[in-house]
Amino acid sequence: MPLVRLMFIAAFTAFAATANAEDGPIRARDLGVPFSGTPGPMNAITDVAGVEVGHATIIKGEGKLKVGKGPIRTGVTAVLPRGRAYDPVFAGWHSLNGNGEMTGTTWIEESGFLEGPVLITNTHSVGVVRDAVIQWQHKNNYFDPLPNEPDVFWALPVVAETYDGDLNDINGFHVTKEHAFQALDTAKGGPVTEGNVGGGTGMITHGFKGGIGTASRILPEGDGGYNVGVLVQSNYGVRDTLMIAGVPVGAEIADLAMEYPQHADETGSIIIVVATDAPLMPHQLKRIAQRATMGLARLGSYASNGSGDIFIAFSTANSGAADREEVRTLEMLPNDQMGALFRATVEATEEAIVNALVAAQDMEGVNGNKVYALPHDRLRETLAKYGRLVVE
Repeated sequence: MPLVRLMFIAAFTAFAATANAEDGPIRARDLGVPFSGTPGPMNAITDVAGVEVGHATIIKGEGKLKVGKGPIRTGVTAVLPRGRAYDPVFAGWHSLNGNGEMTGTTWIEESGFLEGPVLITNTHSVGVVRDAVIQWQHKNNYFDPLPNEPDVFWALPVVAETYDGDLNDINGFHVTKEHAFQALDTAKGGPVTEGNVGGGTGMITHGFKGGIGTASRILPEGDGGYNVGVLVQSNYGVRDTLMIAGVPVGAEIADLAMEYPQHADETGSIIIVVATDAPLMPHQLKRIAQRATMGLARLGSYASNGSGDIFIAFSTANSGAADREEVRTLEMLPNDQMGALFRATVEATEEAIVNALVAAQDMEGVNGNKVYALPHDRLRETLAKYGRLVVE
């Protein structure tokens, strides 16, 4: 091994040990990945005030697949727009490629409101999680009954999915109501756990281990000083198209291939949740959701035929807008002032995906199938080769 590379690896090892000891989990910026824009204090979707995130992670068993018994590598992630306060938010959604599922979107399109949390799980657990959300909302009085119909309750929950069957016993139906409740009940503000966690536990991205990632941006005061936060469940893409900070990382790190009979390149999905405190109407939030497409494209996605690329955006402004009886006065940002929000969405989406890759760890699942995490040292080495490594 060349001396320069040996010195680089030694220096990185010392850097990583220091970062872990002093600063907690390593994220993409810690590795010197260059990003544009200004992140919020936590660089997470929870930088939008009121937003809470919770996970339930299920990792059990190893070895040969026995349907119904495991191995299990899956879970549930919950995003609560206003925590446990029932106060519907304006929302919009967008499907880049629809080989996936996000329930409840027809009512969002019709009404303009997201009336509850957003949950993300694996493809074959959407039904049980959806039913669990209804039970959770009813149990916690997470609704606003009409005065003359106090016992009437109905809900159309938003539950989305990506496929984890390459590592998880997906046909064993291991996600239960209790897991959905756990994700909802443990949701909180502050730092968000990333990588092999929650709904992202068994996910794969560009041939590396993927999962949950998040990031945020604060707009300049001249653009309103608004916050934009993004959370992704990343499970898409092929190795050779992966670009990070404009660098062909997938082509440079072409080894560390997934150790199992791979599916065709046309598989994989990503769910993207965008939150903002900017006062936007539903049609404007649909425009925001569409811009997540461009952040995804920066990483090398081409939205393949087998990919479920579905995005939702909501605004925490205009509290009380869903009042059932009173006329409400609302605030709306002019369309001409949305450019900075579009840019922030693109930037935060890109960084959230890279954060998912950086946070993920090697995982072995059903039948010994193994997926490797993106190696931090080789990522830095590749960025340095192309003059893109940030050195502080």
